[in-house]
Amino acid sequence: MKVGILNVTGYAGMELARILQHHPEATIASVTGRSTAGKRLDDVFPHLSGLDLTITEDLTGSVDLVISALPHGASAERLAGVLREGVKAVDVSADFRLADPAEYREWYEIDHPCPEYLEDAVYGLPELHRDEVAAADLVANPGCYPTASILALAPAIAEGIIEPDIIVDAKSGVSGAGRGKHYYSEVNESVMAYSLGGHRHQPEIAQELTRLDGARPPRLTFTPHLVPMTRGILATCYAPLREGALEPGGAPNDRVHELYADYYHGKPFVRVAHAPPATKHTLGGNTCVVFPTVDARSNRLIVVSCLDNLVKGAAGQAVQNMNLMFGLREEEGLQQLALYP
Repeated sequence: MKVGILNVTGYAGMELARILQHHPEATIASVTGRSTAGKRLDDVFPHLSGLDLTITEDLTGSVDLVISALPHGASAERLAGVLREGVKAVDVSADFRLADPAEYREWYEIDHPCPEYLEDAVYGLPELHRDEVAAADLVANPGCYPTASILALAPAIAEGIIEPDIIVDAKSGVSGAGRGKHYYSEVNESVMAYSLGGHRHQPEIAQELTRLDGARPPRLTFTPHLVPMTRGILATCYAPLREGALEPGGAPNDRVHELYADYYHGKPFVRVAHAPPATKHTLGGNTCVVFPTVDARSNRLIVVSCLDNLVKGAAGQAVQNMNLMFGLREEEGLQQLALYP
């Protein structure tokens, strides 16, 4: 299978190149970049030595799949031509995540470049939409915050054990903002909440949680924070338990853990933990670690989830979707363990 990467020079694009370099069924056929066009990939990024590729402005030659790591707006514009040629695509940007073009306009402040493809796009969270992804020609790769948040809450909503009043308190490493967005002296030794008036990932989370229980759309409060580390997402999610949702007199933590373990049985990239996870437990790997627990004093479910924002939150999940789209094992090329410490 021949893969083309649009915008290999961003963090997600270079992470795609790193992962695909050792994929047994995929070959990187072409990579694009704007300011570095004409240069060898390993000259621009020495950590990608061994990849004999030249960065070009446009994809060259024929490919079976295009993965776009372009910014929103630009990504949809480029992928429209790809899709018209009958080539499958995974979009790592936000362009095809929201089903409603009016909602896209509200949150991204531009008209959607090609709304005619929105109905065909599949939201690429394999743990929820595996069969749809396998049959898709266009997959919208989820955002990093939504991946962690949705995977934390999906079992509880699907099983109806919580009220739809949800708080997500999430932290991200600085690579989530892209290259060149932060200076070391400004983010080091500092934690900052941002986008309290509404973050672009909020409607994405709400959309997918509503699909799990359309009868009770969530009232969602989402607060992101920037923390002084390179990679990682840690989301702590809170919701009141429904009255009588868990058996009285039993061990609620055991019951909730069992519910989560059953829900994610056979899902290779979600691990339900018995202790609160740390972002180091996911560094460099494609796993999301989820820890559900019950605060008996407040009758509230608390779920902590963490992942690597550049792998399961971006490039790794794109490869996971690629595998499903081409009938490969979901784990192909993604079985590396996390780096620790």
